[in-house]
Amino acid sequence: MSLDKPLRSLRQFAERQGAALAAAVAFYTCLPIPVSWSLEFRGIARLAPVLGLAIGGLLGLADTGLQLLGCPVLTRSALVVAGWVGITGGLHLDGAMDTADGLAVTDPQRRLEVMADSVTGAFGAIAAVVILLLKTAALADLDRSRWLILMGVAAWGRWGQLVAIARYPYLKAVGKGAFHKDSTYSPFDLLPAVLLLAGLSGLEIWLHPDRWLVAVGLMLGGSAIAILTGTWLNYRLGGHTGDTYGAVVEWTEALLLCLVVALEGNNN
Repeated sequence: MSLDKPLRSLRQFAERQGAALAAAVAFYTCLPIPVSWSLEFRGIARLAPVLGLAIGGLLGLADTGLQLLGCPVLTRSALVVAGWVGITGGLHLDGAMDTADGLAVTDPQRRLEVMADSVTGAFGAIAAVVILLLKTAALADLDRSRWLILMGVAAWGRWGQLVAIARYPYLKAVGKGAFHKDSTYSPFDLLPAVLLLAGLSGLEIWLHPDRWLVAVGLMLGGSAIAILTGTWLNYRLGGHTGDTYGAVVEWTEALLLCLVVALEGNNN
């Protein structure tokens, strides 16, 4: 029996996945992509949690490097959070700011109009300040496994985005997140990332058995916060937009970091 056909199918599958991963990097981050690479944007939301792991890993490497250079923990945390924004080009933070401005409007009919306005209002600025302060303060209070926590938090935030894309309607005919609805998503699309993140929590328990509460909290708290954030925004707006997808990522990351810090304190 010839292996040419199975090998050709496997190669085509690998090429499609590579093009989708390259497109996910190009859309969700500011990391450079060679112009010769093929990009396939259809269905890239499925890869967002994996990309979150990679982003968290890069931040963890930067944090470790700064620690080796003797950088104080608060300054190090602030630089990591700044790098967090820089890697994504502020894509998700901008969405969280626009969402805050929209939710501040009392007239539900005008919320989408306000969110589409490029001018940042007072509530958007406040939301950005609160998110960045929460991340910096919580990260500065983390004593151990900072690299692993960064990976988990960034991945759970993007898993929450995937849940919102898969579960709720998109409110605009066009927009920066509208193309996500060109693909259909099922509950099975959410499972691979859950298993991967369960393994991450398992790694934390294996490395530091005394921190089992932190590991379990990262798993259960991450999934709960991600789901509830998307659910609350859907309740307030009747659906989602590209801006609210970003808000899900940012608020899940910030709140989950705070939860992990609280659990670490109870674990000591």
